[in-house]
Amino acid sequence: MASFPTPHINSKPCDFAKTVLMPGDPMRAKFVAEEFLSDTVLVNNVRGVQGYTGTYKGEPVSVMASGMGMPSIGIYSHELYNVFDVDNIIRIGSAGGYSKNVALRDIVIGMGACTDSSYAHQFHLPGTFAPIASYSILKPCIENAEAMGLNYHVGNILSSDVFYGDDEVLPVQMRAVAQWSKMGVLAVEMEAAALYMNAARAGKSALAICTVSDHLLTGESLSADERQRSFTEMILLALETAIRL
Repeated sequence: MASFPTPHINSKPCDFAKTVLMPGDPMRAKFVAEEFLSDTVLVNNVRGVQGYTGTYKGEPVSVMASGMGMPSIGIYSHELYNVFDVDNIIRIGSAGGYSKNVALRDIVIGMGACTDSSYAHQFHLPGTFAPIASYSILKPCIENAEAMGLNYHVGNILSSDVFYGDDEVLPVQMRAVAQWSKMGVLAVEMEAAALYMNAARAGKSALAICTVSDHLLTGESLSADERQRSFTEMILLALETAIRL
């Protein structure tokens, strides 16, 4: 087992709560810490990837950025689970809508995460692994979303390695969206599958909660201000879930 500090997290295990909220953006981690947590302490700032621990409604919660993409969240989640004794990671991020039933600002809770990544190859499995969320987090999250009256969806998301694909001709791009959509995929993002695989390998728990910030079928997107307001619901949902774990 790796020892602390690691090349990416200059902290001690006791610096982190058992549950960590994980946005992609370091500035969003800072926003969550400053606006929603009390008694916050900066516990990591290696490479500007800010991590904080504080309390929400009296319960300890940490928040730390993951960076963009599966390799990045793969590093941070692996270290948090295996070195810093974290039990639960809740990803909070943005996603692009893939389904006509999903609207801008809706929250998508990733029950499963399809992927075009080869991340699972490292586990040398004799078949295809299905990355899924942990029911221990999924159940209270859905209950909280219902109680809060949120517009939410639960289902499959796509974790893609590609943001700017080589096939940027619109008909080709839309065909790929349609192919995933016909299988019931609700939205696309870039981290959840690796998080779910790392959680499974470590015997820990994970869930991805995403806000739909743009829609691949309609071409709609939120402005920066609209994203900030919409993401507040997702953050509160994650925090209310965290204190039930």
